[in-house]
Amino acid sequence: MLMKEISFHGVANLRKKPGITYLCIQFLIFFIEMRILLSNDDGYSARGLKVLARIMSQFGDLTVVAPKYHQSAMSMAVSLGMKKLVYKPLPEEGPGNWHYLDATPASCVKFGLEYFYENRNPDLVVCGINHGSNAATAANYSATIGATEEGALNGCKAIGVSLCNFSSEADFTAVERRLPAIIRTLLDNWPEGKYGLLYNINFPDLPDEQIKGVKFTRQGKGHWVREFQEWDDERLKAYAPNGFFKYSGGAPLEEGEKAYMMIGDFVDDDPGADDADHVLIEDGWIAVTPNNLDRTDYEDLRRLRSIVKDL
Repeated sequence: MLMKEISFHGVANLRKKPGITYLCIQFLIFFIEMRILLSNDDGYSARGLKVLARIMSQFGDLTVVAPKYHQSAMSMAVSLGMKKLVYKPLPEEGPGNWHYLDATPASCVKFGLEYFYENRNPDLVVCGINHGSNAATAANYSATIGATEEGALNGCKAIGVSLCNFSSEADFTAVERRLPAIIRTLLDNWPEGKYGLLYNINFPDLPDEQIKGVKFTRQGKGHWVREFQEWDDERLKAYAPNGFFKYSGGAPLEEGEKAYMMIGDFVDDDPGADDADHVLIEDGWIAVTPNNLDRTDYEDLRRLRSIVKDL
């Protein structure tokens, strides 16, 4: 605990001093201060990522590798193939060392781990703050959670954070106030050696004083209907204020083609459930949901082994 206090309170002032003292402090920082990798799926210019960097800077040394453009619903997809993956350092951004990669969020995390943590994994990977909910079944599609999963896959402690507001100018005041305590609680109680564990944190879109508190939840159930709707340029442009979302009308249609877009309406398959993340968020709670990379249904595995003796 003493070493953590030295890291957070004493090191900052000594960093600026030249000579042997400076070098010794830099050596200590490497072993004491948390090394944290940040990413998101809304792109490096998104307000949520900038807020996350401010929040996480109190925990340690930051490296940010984020997509060049908005990359929602990419899940854990990676940028395979012969496409050029354009990289750029962003020294004007901060806090921390910022970079963008024109690739999926999971690929951004892979890139960060390979190029900036070559000798030792970061102590923590945090992805977000997503503009929009990643509760219930949305977590299965989410590129914020996909990037978080990439961190967990590589043996890192990994956390995804979302605010249930799609606006590029969303108010993150409640997140700034409450997220640090949640992060500390999770880190202090993280089970050692647990394979594939990650946490999915979703904040309701409410003023801080109206938030009821924090609940540990399970992932809710739901699906979407009327997902394919006729292409509407004006409607899609409304999602792209100030370059937050990379709008593209796509290639001209060929003869006989018709254009659609995926939006859809959410159907709650867990109505009234008192332990489901999306239900509790709607009721004014912050939902913290433990997820895992292991998709095995152990209950059904036991069932199959008990009834099927030979094939």
